[in-house]
Amino acid sequence: TPPPGALALARSLPRPTPCCGVTWAQVTWFKADKMVKLIHTLADHSDDVNYCAFSSSCLATCSLDKTIRLYSLNNFTELPYSPLKGHTYAVHCCCFSPSGHILASCSTDGTTMLWNTHNGQTLAVLKQPRGSPVRVCRFSPDSAYLVSGAADGSIVLWNVQSLKLYRSGSVKDGSLMACAFSPNGNLFVTGSSCGDLTIWDDKMRCLCNEKGHDLGVTCCDFSSQAVSDGEQGSRYFRMASCGQDNQIKLWLISLADFLGCELKYECTLNGHSAPVLACAFSYDGQMLVSGSVDKSIIIHDTKTGSILHTLTQHTRYVTTCAFAPDIPLLATGSMDKTVNIWQFDPKQHCAGSELEDEPKMSIENWSEEEVSVWLCAQGLKDLVGIFKMNNIDGKELLSLTKHSLTNDLKIESLGLRSKVFRKIEELRIKVDSVSLGIPDEFLCPITRELMKEPVIAADGYSYEKEAMENWISKKKRSSPMTNLPLQSLILTPNRTLKMAINRWLETQQKYNETT
Repeated sequence: TPPPGALALARSLPRPTPCCGVTWAQVTWFKADKMVKLIHTLADHSDDVNYCAFSSSCLATCSLDKTIRLYSLNNFTELPYSPLKGHTYAVHCCCFSPSGHILASCSTDGTTMLWNTHNGQTLAVLKQPRGSPVRVCRFSPDSAYLVSGAADGSIVLWNVQSLKLYRSGSVKDGSLMACAFSPNGNLFVTGSSCGDLTIWDDKMRCLCNEKGHDLGVTCCDFSSQAVSDGEQGSRYFRMASCGQDNQIKLWLISLADFLGCELKYECTLNGHSAPVLACAFSYDGQMLVSGSVDKSIIIHDTKTGSILHTLTQHTRYVTTCAFAPDIPLLATGSMDKTVNIWQFDPKQHCAGSELEDEPKMSIENWSEEEVSVWLCAQGLKDLVGIFKMNNIDGKELLSLTKHSLTNDLKIESLGLRSKVFRKIEELRIKVDSVSLGIPDEFLCPITRELMKEPVIAADGYSYEKEAMENWISKKKRSSPMTNLPLQSLILTPNRTLKMAINRWLETQQKYNETT
């Protein structure tokens, strides 16, 4: 049943041009039902919620109240060191590095701050060159760079390892309101309050500039999945943008460097009756969520353009929305000072598509078919054919390296390779720490093996001595956990941790002797 007045409004409006293969008659309205349900509301901020972001284990939110709050995804309890305080004015945006070890936040105070997500400590305070309020910040997919965009139109590309300004530039007119990196990290897009979408390469060279939204761009996001135009077989990145014109637009950006950079309009998604303030793709690229001044959240099917769900729980403007990377969760934030957590039925999250559960048996014993099921569950359905062609079963899956993904499986996209390798690393952790029952704090972050000679490095983390010495010799002064410079190369034996590991080993030995 359409919302009250929707049909009358629809009849009074001119019929829009069909987009993404969908006609006006095919668009349907969905109430929030068992397919999407509200499971939790966070109400800890004392002012408007401006942004929310997920890592694989945490949710971060930021607010006009000058704070950033961190929550565990296990039960949505606030972490002990939250809230993070350091900004002197409103916090506009926050984002996790791809590894989840660093959180960036930016503020009206003209700074972008980096935080250690394990203990909440401040890692760096990066000052915008002219001190203008910073509206948006984003990490590159490889964590090498961080972009900050400000109200004066300035854009800074920071080197995350050195914490130095790498490149800077500015848009022609207006304030920087939005930014997003392509999945391979070769380019990023910015959106301005004047409505321009600008594409930049990793050297801060302007590749393309296009008027996206007449009244100003508010947000943009890339899908992690490449798409084909269906005609010449060309491959593109898909990007979404939204603006003050009440619209969401989908764009295609060419993947072929030799063709130059082209921002190609694909279609417009309608449904909101007021400015759209936020948009975000699901991690498999099949859904796009948007939040609006009309207080609603709309979830679109990106293949057909149809509306899957309309959620209306917030009582004021919806300012932010984000999908979790590994579980079927959606977070939405509002000027009503709350963040709502929504859960999807993973098997019905997208019309005409089912996401199967991961196989439950031992990963090493997965068959080729079970590996295919796992790929689909991770949003990597396009790789099923490649993995089957190379007879990848569970044992082979766990042995894959970055080198084999590139040279043996011929996965060309850097972003896609990085995502696959990250997912495989997570499986290896499950094998080590879950199947073997080893406490995670006993595992070396570098080797993911039980530590024998744990040492504490200058970054505050413990590592296996030999592994850390090899890391330092190859990676110089960077931290394996944060990618930030190590202030010292001194490694201090962690005798307390070694004693704890030895006690655990003794307990395991006694248990094995009695069973």
